[in-house]
Amino acid sequence: MVLPELWTTGYQLDRLDHLAEEEGEETIDYLSKLARQHQIHIVGGSIATKKEGGIYNTAIIINANGQCVHTYDKIHLVPMLNEPAYLEAGINRAAVFELSGIKMGVLICYDLRFPELARDLALKGAEVLVIPAEWPSARAGHWSVLQQARAVENQFYVVSANSVGSYNGTEYAGKSMAIDPWGSIMCEAGTNEETIFCEIDATKTKQIREQVPVFKSRRADLYGKI
Repeated sequence: MVLPELWTTGYQLDRLDHLAEEEGEETIDYLSKLARQHQIHIVGGSIATKKEGGIYNTAIIINANGQCVHTYDKIHLVPMLNEPAYLEAGINRAAVFELSGIKMGVLICYDLRFPELARDLALKGAEVLVIPAEWPSARAGHWSVLQQARAVENQFYVVSANSVGSYNGTEYAGKSMAIDPWGSIMCEAGTNEETIFCEIDATKTKQIREQVPVFKSRRADLYGKI
């Protein structure tokens, strides 16, 4: 199960000082109970967490045993929506985690615009990239195109959960989706609140990487640092 960005608070940036959780403990405990009860993995979108130094936009990953196996603090804050005034940017590199033996990575919303992050995860073996978001309708045209680009260039699945509705004059695009390693949209939600279901075959990532051996063809010595 994949949830969107800041799903516990909405985009109330000016109230996060009151709404953010200490280390995300409350939500992690809640999702852990749900994961154990239903025996499902949960990519708990992202939530506002209070940590030393400020408030962070933190993705949390809970496995079917109720264990928090991974967290990630959003690295790129959106200047167009004044996020840097309310949030601290993550300082740790995005990393790969595993659910049921499948290697995965998570990025948050604006991070999608930075191909270096997705490529770095692919080089570390990621087979699926998950993206919780509050992507605005004003830039809806970029939403699916960028996800398809990340899927094609890295030859992995991209699964996203985006917010809908509006807050404080900003409307959100919805259109949560799952994209296969060829870049084809397998399933897509609309612009209203909705739950979609999709089945993926992780072996397809390996097959496509063998058919079109992009990673074996790389000339990393000529690219400089990623």
